[in-house]
Amino acid sequence: MNMDLEQWIIEADITGMQTAMEAGSISSEQLVQVYFDRINKYDSSINSILEINPEALHIARALDRERKETGSRGRLHGIPILLKDNMDTADKVHTSAGSIALSDSFATVDSFVASKLRSAGAVLLGKANMTEWSNFMSSKMPAGYSSRGGLVLSPYSPGEFFINGSSSGSAAATAANLSAAALGTETAGSIVGPACQNFLVGIKPTVGLVSRAGIIPISSTQDTPGPIARTVTDATIILSVLTGVDDKDPATLSSKNHSYVDYTQFLDENFLGRARIGIPRHYYKDLDEERLSIMEAAISTLENAGATIVDPVSLHVEHNNWNNDVICYEFKKGLNKYLSQRSESVPVHSLQELIEYNNLHAKTACKYGQDTLIKSEENTLNEQTYLQKQQEYNELALSEGIDNVLEKYNLDALMLPGDVDGMYIAARLGYPLICVPAGYSTNGVIDKDGDRTKGPFGVVFSGKAFSEPTLIKIAYSFEQATHHRFPPSLG
Repeated sequence: MNMDLEQWIIEADITGMQTAMEAGSISSEQLVQVYFDRINKYDSSINSILEINPEALHIARALDRERKETGSRGRLHGIPILLKDNMDTADKVHTSAGSIALSDSFATVDSFVASKLRSAGAVLLGKANMTEWSNFMSSKMPAGYSSRGGLVLSPYSPGEFFINGSSSGSAAATAANLSAAALGTETAGSIVGPACQNFLVGIKPTVGLVSRAGIIPISSTQDTPGPIARTVTDATIILSVLTGVDDKDPATLSSKNHSYVDYTQFLDENFLGRARIGIPRHYYKDLDEERLSIMEAAISTLENAGATIVDPVSLHVEHNNWNNDVICYEFKKGLNKYLSQRSESVPVHSLQELIEYNNLHAKTACKYGQDTLIKSEENTLNEQTYLQKQQEYNELALSEGIDNVLEKYNLDALMLPGDVDGMYIAARLGYPLICVPAGYSTNGVIDKDGDRTKGPFGVVFSGKAFSEPTLIKIAYSFEQATHHRFPPSLG
């Protein structure tokens, strides 16, 4: 290839990489090497990568040979992908959820998503830094911080812009072009939040569409892995290989007859002309002037493209305060199961042992405390009261939430700002979300959570269970009408 590979790779998409490899212009080995070079050159300022895969170059060479000898496996053949550090990989890379307590923990079996990526021919580039224990350790811990990896910073302005969590490293690395794309996980906002803050596309799938097997858990009813990428097309390419029923995760049984092996078929740039989209104004009220202006411009984009806008709409549960005791119960149960299966060489095998370990190593392991871990350990729900409360939450969210308003106004989706509590309703029900870059705030203010609102900003489209095809159509149509994303200036 007669060009500077490092310049070519900036904002290169998966389709372009695949076309170049098929033409013999570049190789997977070269792609991996150029990403490693960029990580070495730039990641010290953003701290997005916990660990690189020492076998990545060998894997890439083998995939290059396979392409020549038997052909490509598909659109991810030879494409380097990062995984969040809570996803098991049966290789020489640790899985720690960002905790030094698991800094020597190796998985013996791939997580479902790692296995799917490997089968599709992707190169697992390494593990991304993250908010420790997916931000379920301490109420005082800043987004993006882990005891094992330190604090992830925004590639757009390290130390100044809010990075959001908990898939912070996955988003920062993808935004900085240190990987083709990445996987994140979401319980409530942890894919779409950091994607919005980094001018990226994030897809939080319906719970059950993608298996959680082999992922360090928080909530059995809300957790889901999903792609973080620079374009809607790239995100849908990755989502397409991740779906499928898995007997290790019973939730995936619900995806029968609701999943697709190719989500790129829904990339319809003209769909907005047929869409009906609701604006839940309650979630716009705390926006500063600049971000509200970005949202108003997004609404105008939808209207100019022919969409029918219903403004305002109201979700009856929008004023509810959600009680987290159900999530604490699920976290304790799920984490105890995961830790109990770790090697004897790992120092913790239960939540209680983790808390004790953190106390013993408080200076390094417990910089911001562990009140959320302690609250989860002390949770007093039993199975019966847990199931009762979970049902109450779901019934309320179903009867007075997303389904209710979509049906009432015959809507395809809702459009939310990318940093608000609106995504928590979707989280409670395990419903899908997709975010797209929407604009850039040049000034910003300090918001109610103490975070600066300056920098990239995205919109989030929300719909019913398994409405990914519709959300992808809307997101792609919006993306093609706007093209707001631009890469950060590094170095």
